[in-house]
Order: sequence, then structure tokens, then C-alpha cells
Amino acid sequence: MRRCIFLFLLIIAGTVHAQERPVLDILLTNYEYPFEVSYFSFKSQDQDLRMAYMDIRPQKPNGKEILLLHGKNFNGAYWKTTADALTKDGYRVVIPDQIGFGKSSKPVSYQFSFQQLAQNTKELLNELKIDKIIVLGHSMGGMLATRFTLMYPESAEKLVLENPIGLEDWKVVAPYVSIDQQYQNELKASYETAKQYQLVYYYDNKWKPEYDEWVYLLTGWVKNPDYPLVAWNNARTSDMIFTQPVLYEFQNIQTPTLLIIGTRDRTAIGKNNVKDEIVREKMGLYQNLGKETQKKIPNSKLAELDNIGHLPHIEAFDQFIKPLKDFLEE
Repeated sequence: MRRCIFLFLLIIAGTVHAQERPVLDILLTNYEYPFEVSYFSFKSQDQDLRMAYMDIRPQKPNGKEILLLHGKNFNGAYWKTTADALTKDGYRVVIPDQIGFGKSSKPVSYQFSFQQLAQNTKELLNELKIDKIIVLGHSMGGMLATRFTLMYPESAEKLVLENPIGLEDWKVVAPYVSIDQQYQNELKASYETAKQYQLVYYYDNKWKPEYDEWVYLLTGWVKNPDYPLVAWNNARTSDMIFTQPVLYEFQNIQTPTLLIIGTRDRTAIGKNNVKDEIVREKMGLYQNLGKETQKKIPNSKLAELDNIGHLPHIEAFDQFIKPLKDFLEE
């Protein structure tokens, strides 16, 4: 009982803090990213789009570039600490917001696919005149990083997957939720619901004040009159994630690969919709999924982070950065 009261007070305290901050517009023009933001303008699916990105140059370049790909509930801003550590070691760091996310365009009509997002990203790298790059993807960004590497193996020098989703095919056990229903669910999003989800599924009911920033960035625009467009983009990217698995092609990856897996992670899309308790409890077991995936990807390595959840680079940065740097230096 005391634990429930404590968690409730945590959520209320965070809500008050969030209400004191400005409502965000849907392109986050009133939110400052940790590094200078540039925009890549391009045409896709007969639309004029803009992809926001940060291109952080080191003081002493080592001649290597690394691409950081964000997860679905995030944008490029949450890579700040990672980018600082990498640029300190001489890496040029490129951090895009994918179309539909962060400061990038929110199209009304767009056929979202990992292939399309990978192609958009490759066009950005072409614009920056980057031919080879290390690719690091977290969560949904891990699915995109995998697709990018499969499509452009000549460009992906190394591949790093940090608690990627899509290590199992949820659609074979979980019922399909239509884009229309996903949209209605997204319209109900709030600071409270997002924080409760992250508290339980990301951080094992152990909240730190610095985590509030990522909830604010996820929900700070829900009171904006244009928020339904964000919700519509979110619904369609959720459908992309559920219906476009990459795990059946892991064996085709030829790029040296590192899996960084927080073993406490239990993320599994559609888990709450699975009625069979036995099936539901077997979903999202990253202490098993990491090992199984490492066996599928040739020339891959596994770094398991015990008792760490879905966000190692936020929850336990020192444990995350060590295996990453060791792999990059090989």
C-alpha cells in the first residue's frame, strides 16, 4: 500500500512540474535541442519534407562517423550524453529525427516503412557526403538500423543495436490493432499515462528527476491544437513497427554487429492485448532475446547489462558506453 502511494505521489509531482512548462508545437520549434539543428529538404512520395538533424563535429577528428537512430517514443535530443562521449573520442556524430518525429515534418499522408525511412536517411548522408558510417539504433531505431544495414551494406561500417525492438514477431501471437484504433489511443496520451508506462516498463518503478525530460518531449504537445497530426503519425508508425518485422533477415547481416542488451527489458508490442497469460508472460524477455538474436547474426557480439531496462544509455550510461567504445575501437 505504501509503495502504491509513493508511486502515485511521484506521478503527481512530475505532473505539476510538466504543467509549469510550455505547450510544445508539433515541430518542437519552441524546444532547444542540445546541439545546433540543421534541416535536410527533400521530396518523397510527391511531398516536400524536411528532416531535422544534428551534425556534431569533434575537436580532434579520428576520421570516423557514427549515426544515432532514435526510438519511437523519442527523438534525437536524448542522445546528448552519448554524442558528447563519442565526439570527445574524435567521432563525428550525426543524429536525425526521422520523418514523423521530433522537429521533422509530420506529413498528413505518408506510406511509412522501414525501407522508406532508411532511404531518407541514406539521402541525408549523401547530402553530408558521408559514404561509410557506424550505425547505432535504439528500440525502433534498432529495427531501422537493421533495415539500413541490409539495404546499404557498403555504407554500414559497423552495426550496434541497443535494446532493439522487433527481436520477436509479435503479430503471430498478438491481435492486430487497426491504425484507426491506434489513432484513438494516441489521442488519449497524457503526461501521466506516458510517465506511468515508462516508470513500470523502462525503469523498474525507480524514477529519477532527469527522466521527466523524455516524458515532456513525448507529451508536451498533446494540448497543442495540431496534436492530432502527431497522433496520426504515431498511429501509422506503430502499424509499421507491428507489421514489418526484420528478425527474419538477421542471418543476412554481414556487417560486424554488437548487441547491447539491458536484460530487465520487457518491451513487447501488443502484449497487453494477448489474453493467454502463458503466451503474454513469454513476450519481451530480453535476457533470452539478446542471446537468441546474437546466434542469428553472423559475426556478432553480445554485451548484456544485468538489471538494466529498455534505455541503457539513459538509465546506466557508464555501463552502456564501455562495451560500445570497446567495439568501436576494434
